[in-house]
Amino acid sequence: MNILDLDHSLTAQAPIARLLDSGRAKRLDLLDLGPKLRLWSSERTWRHFAERLQQRPRHSGPAPEIFFVGSGDYHHLTPAFLTDLPEPVSLIHFDNHPDWVRFAPRRHCGSWVNQALKLPDIRRIVTLGPCSDDLQNPQLKGGNLAALKRGVLQLFPWQHAPSRVWGRVGDGAGHEQQENMLHWRNLSEVDWTLFLDKMIASLPTDAVWITIDKDVLASEDAATNWDQGGMRLSHMLQALRALAASKRIIGIDICGEYARPAFSNVFKRWEAKTDQPPAERWSDTDILRNSTTNQALIDLFEELFP
Repeated sequence: MNILDLDHSLTAQAPIARLLDSGRAKRLDLLDLGPKLRLWSSERTWRHFAERLQQRPRHSGPAPEIFFVGSGDYHHLTPAFLTDLPEPVSLIHFDNHPDWVRFAPRRHCGSWVNQALKLPDIRRIVTLGPCSDDLQNPQLKGGNLAALKRGVLQLFPWQHAPSRVWGRVGDGAGHEQQENMLHWRNLSEVDWTLFLDKMIASLPTDAVWITIDKDVLASEDAATNWDQGGMRLSHMLQALRALAASKRIIGIDICGEYARPAFSNVFKRWEAKTDQPPAERWSDTDILRNSTTNQALIDLFEELFP
């Protein structure tokens, strides 16, 4: 496992410290790049990150390569993990936000899905769990409905009201259009086991990459820099087991720790203050839930990929 130390949020957790002390994980020191990469990044800084990433110890063997990344403010680093894949993959994306905004900077934690869709080995992205208001009038907020229309992106909210759209998007695996409204197939209302079976059977590739932002989880299971979704940890663990049973998982990256704000310029500080809930909503006890959830993920990974 790889621990990307961008913001101190991971190394302060006991489960991560035990991984590092035992040699079961390697730490990549990226603290100097953390504030420059956080929330969004210039292309130059993003390239510096990609170069540093290539310096990590090379992964070998049948088990997937696993990355713990830190705050969800770094989710736009995921495409760097996907640029040198050995075969085509389906990307399974757990998140409380669709991260599909086309108005944002190119390397932004809210727009990275669009960059991933351009990569040659990505055949489909399946986004599971959004509850956020990004799906209210998504076209006005820059949502990539064109990808939804083409079917290369499928989106299944955990719970969300119908979304108003203009023009024809059409029906998809996770939605149905009725006049100018997209009615979502809310995961909170379906048989989770049956849904997973059908979703996995429909994937166009045998190999999958899994990317997790823990803000997809309810506040009982995680405390992040963003608003929390409604999925429970038990649902996520069941999904990971089902994917491992039916597909070859070749990589996993996990973000969504809570990290105190540390931004490289005033524009990022303003954006974070505007878009993110106040940090004061979490107590130290709340933040400890991230350690519990990470321990559950580590235990599952070590069980599935000995």
